[in-house]
Amino acid sequence: MRTMRIADCGLRMDRGLRMDRGLRMDRGLRMDRGLRMDRGLRIILLAAALGVSAYAQSIPEIAYDANADLIQLPSYGEVAGVATNSKGHLFVYARTGHGVATLGDERTFYHNGSRVFEFDQNGKFLKEIGQGVYAVNFAQQLRIDPQDNVWIVDSGSNQVVKFDADGRFQLVLGRKPENINVRPGPGVPASGGMPAEGAAGGGRGGEGGRGGFGGGRGAPGAGINGDTFNHPSDVTWDRSGNIYIADGIGPNNRIAKFTKDGDFVKTWGQTGSSSGQFNGIRGIASDSAGNLYVADAGNKRIQIFDGEGTFKSQIAGVGTPQAICVSGGQTQYLFSSNSNDPESMTNGEIYKIRLTGQVVGRFGKAGKMPKEFGIVNALDCRTENDLWVGEVWNWRAQKVTLKR
Repeated sequence: MRTMRIADCGLRMDRGLRMDRGLRMDRGLRMDRGLRMDRGLRIILLAAALGVSAYAQSIPEIAYDANADLIQLPSYGEVAGVATNSKGHLFVYARTGHGVATLGDERTFYHNGSRVFEFDQNGKFLKEIGQGVYAVNFAQQLRIDPQDNVWIVDSGSNQVVKFDADGRFQLVLGRKPENINVRPGPGVPASGGMPAEGAAGGGRGGEGGRGGFGGGRGAPGAGINGDTFNHPSDVTWDRSGNIYIADGIGPNNRIAKFTKDGDFVKTWGQTGSSSGQFNGIRGIASDSAGNLYVADAGNKRIQIFDGEGTFKSQIAGVGTPQAICVSGGQTQYLFSSNSNDPESMTNGEIYKIRLTGQVVGRFGKAGKMPKEFGIVNALDCRTENDLWVGEVWNWRAQKVTLKR
């Protein structure tokens, strides 16, 4: 065994498994001076020697079933958003093709590329909503509010759009880029409104260090007051209907708050690693008490705030949070996906967490087969045991049932 340093206690193990400071361990893990290590201490010590958290080793696996064939998409593509309403209907926001660039008289603009589908509680396709809507370009997320309104978050148009339960347009926040710059030559990326390469898996696009379209105003990542978004990632609400938008896939790293009518209230956050700062916001969710849970992926944590943006606490040790949701019911739980990156099969599990931050368990792994997950970008959890999982990598939505 190579020499390794045991975290926390500063003791060293050599090839003979000997410990400094006069204590000796033999190969049977016995200690001199008449002290014998019990089984639990041996496990902790060996885990520390190998650089493994003993707490991480104790997280139980949750048994579950999954159905990857309950729905059939009319047009297949990356499933960026999934959500259910009070009737059990499922809504899917999918990236179904390349956005089409059209040359106008004075500008080049793009459209299409994504579609919104509705299915009944048995998985039967019902209808498509939002056909031809100006904002539907590059799907990022979809949520259903307590009144069954359908909200789409579009990273390409930089807009968040509200439809009623019947699919009629109600509200828009954000502004679509006026034009995009046509790619100037082979291998040279275009700039403007189109998402950057790699954004499909949740990677950060846009222009690093600049906030919003104005750029360079205020602290890095703080953006511009109002609804000038740069690749927004998610939306949620509190009990009063206030709207909270995570503006954090591009250069912005902030949360923007609006009234239920869409009037701007305030914003908080900037790029960084301190409390209240972010490095790539992937998701946002709220509980019945009005607390906000923010998936701060770059800092590998979930930060918790009140409705005014006051930092309360954080949850770590659950990998890189990609998609999050808070379940309904009297006892609420937070679910968070530790999604694999596009180039690996590492991770992929989903964590079930008490709102106090205690991890209840985890389930799943990365893969392409049923009951496996490929870049989970969306989670819907109306109850603590019934979830829908939207996968970018595998072009599907799986219904997951946790076993009690």
